[in-house]
Amino acid sequence: MYDSDKNFIAPYRVGAWLPSDQNFLDDWLKKLIAEAEKLAEEAFHPVIKNFQKFIENDATAYMLFTQMFDQVPRSAPYNKSPTGKPQVRNYMQMLFLFNYIMTQAPKYNDTGLVGFPINAILDWSMATEGGFAAFLNEDINAQFKLMLNEWAVYLSSAESCDVLNSSPGGWFSPAALSQMPNFVEDFKCDPKLPHYGFTSWDDFFTREFRDGVRPIADPHDDNIIVNACESAPYKIARDVKTRDTFWIKGQPYSLQHMLDNDEYVPHFENGTVYQAFLSALKYHRWHSPVAGRVVKTKIIDGTYYSETPYEGVDDAGPNESQGYITEVATRAIIYIQADNPAIGLMCFMAIGMAEVSTCDIRVYEGQRITKGQQLGMFHFGGSTHCLIFAHDVKLKFDLHGETPSLEANSIPINSRIATVIGD
Repeated sequence: MYDSDKNFIAPYRVGAWLPSDQNFLDDWLKKLIAEAEKLAEEAFHPVIKNFQKFIENDATAYMLFTQMFDQVPRSAPYNKSPTGKPQVRNYMQMLFLFNYIMTQAPKYNDTGLVGFPINAILDWSMATEGGFAAFLNEDINAQFKLMLNEWAVYLSSAESCDVLNSSPGGWFSPAALSQMPNFVEDFKCDPKLPHYGFTSWDDFFTREFRDGVRPIADPHDDNIIVNACESAPYKIARDVKTRDTFWIKGQPYSLQHMLDNDEYVPHFENGTVYQAFLSALKYHRWHSPVAGRVVKTKIIDGTYYSETPYEGVDDAGPNESQGYITEVATRAIIYIQADNPAIGLMCFMAIGMAEVSTCDIRVYEGQRITKGQQLGMFHFGGSTHCLIFAHDVKLKFDLHGETPSLEANSIPINSRIATVIGD
């Protein structure tokens, strides 16, 4: 974290996405680089080999991947790292690291959580001019999608369970469980079984609450809107425009771009957007904030590591770009016609951040859903989401004492988040 003069003042990372201690992150990357380069003489995974060919054969990609690492400043305090070193030196080292983690599941560390190793590898290069251009490039994002989909195969396999144990670095170690209090009581699992009964890393990350752990607030009162994710409030915006300059400081929402030019955009003009952030340690499934009928669902392919340069220093990018990425990142949209006519048509939007870009919709168009019913899930970690309401929906938000910000604490899923009020 930095003060107004860009002096490093305290270790801090939002939502436990990356280590809270920059020196720990540098040490972790140093060890990862050493391990990865031991394998340098071995054949790349096919998806990484294709990534290398793409970079070296595509003039734009070659230029941008060269620039993004060259442009990471090497002198403190302007390099964003108090160590004075960029973490990754060039695209080949990046590829060595990607290749290494293709068969690695994230480990827990009580000094700081490296739950998102690819995000850590690209942490500083994301913020360069070359990185900003690269991570908006459609062809480059297509390569990342291929790689992340391949990594997802491993993270869904039985082999990825090797970090689901009680040893140091394991997710059931005393240190890890201290950060996930009441884990056994809250989640469906069995400590007597290997890996607590989880069949893969993804199975662990998409774990379900036990029945009754997160009761639905006022299930029969259609004026009560419940929290769709276990999440911390990030922003409430009213009178949202159809089109706006979403990339600037402040990151105003731009409905046409958020909703990918959908036919329903005019319905939400001048409406309200509520956005909240999911921690890497929390529950990752989505539940319906209202009772009603699913009108339409849609998955929108987008960016994975793009962040707005207008927010300045962002040690855990793209955390401070959460408003911006609602327009550009991979996301899932679910339109719901609420039973309450005072709500009418609303929209739930799940937005992938970094490698957490697998948005898995589990409802279908025309389906009747109850308040609190599961809609879908994120795979492989934390992310962010929005609730979007029409301009004539009058809401009083209940944020449980939290102020929308990057420092807010999570509000339990299915608890009251807003109430429909009269004129």
